[in-house]
Amino acid sequence: MILILGAGGQLGQELQRSASNKAVPHRAFSHAEVDIADASAVARALDATTPTVVVNAAAYTKVDLAEKEIEAARLGNEIGPGIIAGVCAAERTPLIHISTDYVFDGAKSAPYVESDPISPLGVYGRTKAAGEAAVREATDHHIILRTSWVYGEFGNNFLKTILRLARERDELRVVADQRGCPTSTRDIADAILRIAPRIASDANLYGIYHFAGAGATTWHGFANRIVDTQAPITGRRPGVVAITSADYPTPARRPANSVFDCGLFERSFGFSAHSWSEETDAIVKLLTGDG
Repeated sequence: MILILGAGGQLGQELQRSASNKAVPHRAFSHAEVDIADASAVARALDATTPTVVVNAAAYTKVDLAEKEIEAARLGNEIGPGIIAGVCAAERTPLIHISTDYVFDGAKSAPYVESDPISPLGVYGRTKAAGEAAVREATDHHIILRTSWVYGEFGNNFLKTILRLARERDELRVVADQRGCPTSTRDIADAILRIAPRIASDANLYGIYHFAGAGATTWHGFANRIVDTQAPITGRRPGVVAITSADYPTPARRPANSVFDCGLFERSFGFSAHSWSEETDAIVKLLTGDG
């Protein structure tokens, strides 16, 4: 039995669907049902389900708003994960915790590996880094799964935003000096479902892993792919203009390099994500009614 916390988010919804499709027993709770910053609520959820693995898919993900909503970001990304890990430790239940590329500053020129020092640039990244530390401190029986540039059918994400803007505008201006690995929620859900049975029986697998879509691109390249894929379906082909980060200032700084080396995950679990471009095509077609 897998217990999913954060069931209302884009990953939580995808994970429930994937678990159902694969006939994996699971229970899922949204923020309204279980506030992860409430220790008694988390404990009740574990008592009610007696899971073999807990997945924390809950997080505060409003990167720019986090610069002002510092306490909300801490509750969702630092305090809540620490509470979950503490309850899991008391129940001797393994925990899979989802983290992010934002724990890095993006200054490295090569892909990031798990052992690289973290150096977050903003409140969101700092609270996610603190959440990782809280999980590690509370329980040894954990997987911290860092991922990046997440998109999918559910929730709000870059791919869905570009699809909407492609319907509304004739020109899109998109940052071209930040690189990363777009990662579909379908792949992340499949990765989690591969991890779960393994860590229930093999403590040697605990630790931090990077998992992201295969290949790398810029936000501009990602947007171009989305526009090109939807154009034959919708008849809309806005121009996609490359701009710099300085041309599009935001309250929170973004890492210039968010590319992950996912070799450790592939060697440990025998699984890797699909090509970001292939998955992008598939999700665009699904969302535009051509999938």
